[in-house]
Amino acid sequence: MTDEVNPNPNQATTQEAQLAAENMASGVEPKPTVDFDADYAAAQEFSVSDVDRTDEGAAVAEAATAPQFELSQPEETKIVAEPTGDPSDYMEMAKDVGSQTEAGTGNVSDDLIKQALDMGKPGSSE
Repeated sequence: MTDEVNPNPNQATTQEAQLAAENMASGVEPKPTVDFDADYAAAQEFSVSDVDRTDEGAAVAEAATAPQFELSQPEETKIVAEPTGDPSDYMEMAKDVGSQTEAGTGNVSDDLIKQALDMGKPGSSE
């Protein structure tokens, strides 16, 4: 796929580029052509060296990319949260949260927490 370059003199960044674009537009100089397929094929040839095409190149590449330190395998940890329906478990957690004396915590009492827990029980229609 060969394309012809059509330079625009108004987009030239230097005076020399503007002059060259004007000459190409008027036909004084030939417009350059670009063959994208040929350029791509040439780039593919340059992307792999002759050494990489041999077994020796593969060995060198493997040695260069081999880890220098032994890596341990990560251990999988399985955490199972046991379901609980005991409100006293939540009361203990609420007391821990409610005992913080930082600014902005609000007025949360044990009675308010108990009322919230009672209202949140499944099956209650309050």
